[in-house]
Amino acid sequence: MTAIVAGDHPRNPRTGSEPPATGSVGRSPTSPNANRRAFSVAVFCRHGGDILLVRHKRLELWLPVGGEIEPGETPLEAARRELREETGLDGVFPTGLGVDGTPAGLIGYEEHPAGSKGLHMNFAFVADVASRELTACDEYTAVRWVRDPVSVECPLNVRELVRLALAANAPPAATADGAG
Repeated sequence: MTAIVAGDHPRNPRTGSEPPATGSVGRSPTSPNANRRAFSVAVFCRHGGDILLVRHKRLELWLPVGGEIEPGETPLEAARRELREETGLDGVFPTGLGVDGTPAGLIGYEEHPAGSKGLHMNFAFVADVASRELTACDEYTAVRWVRDPVSVECPLNVRELVRLALAANAPPAATADGAG
């Protein structure tokens, strides 16, 4: 999968110096991906008052489904694609959760180190799904539907976003394409 990635930062035109190493990604400055930045999405699937978390194979953490945004995609388009690719499900992304112009289902934005993938600049979405029957995916080893994210080993930002996803209200007229 190709991703939208901001490359290495150029030298500062005023000083000629390179930008400082990004310690936040947990990589050495000499690592090929130390300065890599990628836009990504996380989809908090909601069904019957529970949120789907998956046990990520590489990171061995409980996380929402998601991945990097591909060239030409909007964050909402990437969220729909990742949801379908990783679960086989289509979701209703509720409207009216933010200011005018906010994509349907957007509940937050956060940045986190993604190991060898550098820094993920992540758009978090909530999507209501009609079923808990998932298509198999090789990116995770287990699934769990949770109301209390403390019951699984997951990062603090995931716990916070699970709570936001559970609290976000879907308008009664929401449709599968996110229009109200």
